[in-house]
Amino acid sequence: MPRSGHFLAAAESPGSPVTAWLGPTNTGKTHRAIERMLECRTGIIGLPLRLLAREVYDRVTARLGERAVALVTGEEKRVPPHPRYWVCTVEAMPAPEALPGGAVEFVAIDEIQLAGDRERGHVFTDRVLHARGTRETYLMGSDTIRPLLRRLVPAATVEGRPRLSALTGAGSLSVGALPPRTAVVAFSAARVYELGERLRARRGGAAIVLGALSPRVRNAQVAMYQAGEVDYMVATDAIGLGLNMDVECVAFADLHKFDGRKRRALQDAELAQIAGRAGRHANDGRFATLEPLPPLAPGTTRAIERHRFAAQTRVYWRPHVLDFSSLGALQASLRQRPTEGHLVAADDAEDLRALDHLALDPEVVARAGGPAAVGLLWQVCQVPDFRSIKCDDHFRLLRSLYLQLASPAPRLSSDWIARHVAPLADVEGDIDTLLGRMAGIRTWTYVSNQASWLADAEHWQDQTRIIEDRLSDAVHERLVERFVDPRAPRRRRALTQTQSQSHTKSHTTFAEQLRAHIGHVGPDSSGDLNGDVAEGPVRDDACVHAWVAAPHSAFRLEADERIAVDREIVGRLGRGVDLLRPEITLVTERALGAGARLRLGRRLLAWARDLVAELVAPLRSARDEPELSPAARGLLYQLEQSLGTVSARDALEQLEALDPAMRTRLGRLGVRLGQHVVYVPALLAPGVIRTRAALCNAYLGGNAGPRRERVRIEAPRPGAVSLRVEPAVPVPAYAAIGYPVFGARAIRADQVDAVGARLRGHARAHDVASRLGCPPTEVESVRAAFG
Repeated sequence: MPRSGHFLAAAESPGSPVTAWLGPTNTGKTHRAIERMLECRTGIIGLPLRLLAREVYDRVTARLGERAVALVTGEEKRVPPHPRYWVCTVEAMPAPEALPGGAVEFVAIDEIQLAGDRERGHVFTDRVLHARGTRETYLMGSDTIRPLLRRLVPAATVEGRPRLSALTGAGSLSVGALPPRTAVVAFSAARVYELGERLRARRGGAAIVLGALSPRVRNAQVAMYQAGEVDYMVATDAIGLGLNMDVECVAFADLHKFDGRKRRALQDAELAQIAGRAGRHANDGRFATLEPLPPLAPGTTRAIERHRFAAQTRVYWRPHVLDFSSLGALQASLRQRPTEGHLVAADDAEDLRALDHLALDPEVVARAGGPAAVGLLWQVCQVPDFRSIKCDDHFRLLRSLYLQLASPAPRLSSDWIARHVAPLADVEGDIDTLLGRMAGIRTWTYVSNQASWLADAEHWQDQTRIIEDRLSDAVHERLVERFVDPRAPRRRRALTQTQSQSHTKSHTTFAEQLRAHIGHVGPDSSGDLNGDVAEGPVRDDACVHAWVAAPHSAFRLEADERIAVDREIVGRLGRGVDLLRPEITLVTERALGAGARLRLGRRLLAWARDLVAELVAPLRSARDEPELSPAARGLLYQLEQSLGTVSARDALEQLEALDPAMRTRLGRLGVRLGQHVVYVPALLAPGVIRTRAALCNAYLGGNAGPRRERVRIEAPRPGAVSLRVEPAVPVPAYAAIGYPVFGARAIRADQVDAVGARLRGHARAHDVASRLGCPPTEVESVRAAFG
């Protein structure tokens, strides 16, 4: 039988361990999984929300650049030519056989307790049962799923993860008593708006986070909050699934929610998932209700504080393999009953309801003959109802999609798509109107990402992305206009001063704020974004949206390590932990809000990582060769750390361990093993040397010469064989640009052995000076250096 849907997990690897990391929020489970993934050569992580997938993607690309990482959700696909890591929503995790290189070493699935969700649970159950890395698999989630997990994956090693900080109940608080860095939680857009307006009137304003927001709007709102432009946030339970923010208190404005079928009270475990957003890393958090709600019941408060809840007793399930031989066979296989009592058939999910409805349509049935046509119908039924419109309207759209795709010309009509998409491009209207259009365009973004459905899929992906971006910018502007007082910074400072005795607020640098925004994924994650914050929430931020979305090629490295985009200087490379990981300083003269500065800084940091990755790509690709010896890999690592040139003396141990065959192999990989220097000829091109010099100067930026002036190394003119050595410049800097030092001269790596041979042949000083382009008086120091 054909396999289920468009996804199948990685091929089973019986020998690879499965580890389940279970515990409450703020235990570092997701962080640990990301770190472990990056220790492996390849990996996939599946996350429960598009917003969270985008956040993790931002974190990883700020560390590795965007060329090493793919982002795949139902509505967004950013796939570079050869990604090593895949950040996805759980539903959109690609089949490993479709990936370059096949199965991946590491697989992680986050929030696995969602296997108990009526609508999506069967997807999480499927991944828990079948998604495996060839080297290791991580499953992360709440401890409530522990008993079931032992039945689902008996071989899994289950590890508990305690919270990194305490979580304490704080009773019931009035709006006036809410401490800074509070997230107020409600469960409808109308209620969120009401609370946002109250906070604007009483406390200067709030950021707004709704599940209906695009990642672009959500990132802009959260960046505004993270940067301190507002001290409050009003959100739905979208914040409960791993979105990382500096929240000190969570206040529940409602304790009931509509779950798509009925209005019901939140369970204790659901309250804990949301309340757990309070406190981060080692900072303790608090949770409360918002008056006039009474405090949570004592038992509920204790359960949340101690993270002790009733265990889950069932998860939703769907067969891993479906029968597409006929429409009836597909429906029957989807309604197959599980044999285990803890598994519940997912026979009331949205996609199955759509299939049952379309199966009653004679024209659809007539075209759904054969496995291919039935499989196509099932793919169409999985188009989500982002608009949450009446079922009949959504089913009519699915019917139109299928009838076109199942016709003799199996492509969607561009004119038909245009008629649906064009009205959604209007950016006028209030917040709800714009959110409605955004939901509509999300449907067409999803459709355009099914590449085989459209004759010009890339065109429509671009069009829907542009429309979503414009709608997102308009929504962000409306949210700021409606919910943020332009006087908020002054009011907030006064408020903080009056409350300083009861609430201590830490003031962080922009670099620390960026670390908090993108998550701590290593010592290189920060960017130096120091600068004055302009008063008010939004000034000239519109350009930042375009810059953040711009491709790598839109940025250029200019003189003095400055970074330009759209012919405008926006940043500069600065000293990082080493040559390969420069930091970023923003230098734009635009009056940007602090949130916009954080987003721009993250994008520039990702671009800087890509710049380095592009530079050392020949070395990194060579290190991936499977048959290299440890000595050869060590030599390649040394070359990478020094940007492509290393002294033979410094690499003596590795060079002596290379046998003739391995030397030949390294030569074929583009590495030259000279008598005095080891280098990569491809990294001696003039443009590459300029980039190497910029990285050196960024690292030297924290140093000063004897007269306290900034130390710099100038990129040599194209074709220069040697440079005069400046006393203030550290000797390793010359090797890092491809010109190792010999006496008074720094000689281009590919000329070193030739110069040494001339000196051993007793060439006249004048001849050597002529080759080096230096005065004859400097030759003797060069001769002495060669020994």
